[in-house]
Amino acid sequence: MKKWLTLLMAALMVCLMTSTVFAATSQEKIAKERAQIESLQEKALQNLYAKVPSAENVIKNCYAYATLSNTGIKLGLLGDAHGRGLAVNNTTGEKIYMRMKEMGIGIGLGVKEYDLIFVISTERAWNSFISGDIKFASSAEASASDGQAGGAVEGASLAANGIWVYQMTKKGLALDASIKGTKIYPYKKLNQQ
Repeated sequence: MKKWLTLLMAALMVCLMTSTVFAATSQEKIAKERAQIESLQEKALQNLYAKVPSAENVIKNCYAYATLSNTGIKLGLLGDAHGRGLAVNNTTGEKIYMRMKEMGIGIGLGVKEYDLIFVISTERAWNSFISGDIKFASSAEASASDGQAGGAVEGASLAANGIWVYQMTKKGLALDASIKGTKIYPYKKLNQQ
């Protein structure tokens, strides 16, 4: 009986030690992915400021902003893009890690890597953005107005009410004419404390 009890206790100790190692490994992976996303955000902003110098002042003075680094593939009639990024509230200091998924139907061919930098002008727009409730549409205008406050963001397109977006292509070439559905939503695994 003592032998069985000793074996059972040893097995229990191995299980407890293993779960602790897995938990530490998981936390390390989360910290590493957060650091990668923060580095991608810094590079996206530097790229934006180099190409549109007025954007630096816009980002510093807006209610909130977000960057998403994406990879898109378009082959024939179907297209797909996915990405990850970080939303930062300049007013409260809150940071939310985000994901993006885009599906497209239309004629096209190519692969590209690009950054989307969102300028968020109000608390309401921020809440909609971080909850994933916004449906995004694209615009071909060089600058757009929100239609209410009369404000405009030079070099950005109006993406939704109170939200503008800059798109910066990093690599690749894609030729397409498509109808796209974009979903941006919180990256739950990275937002857990």
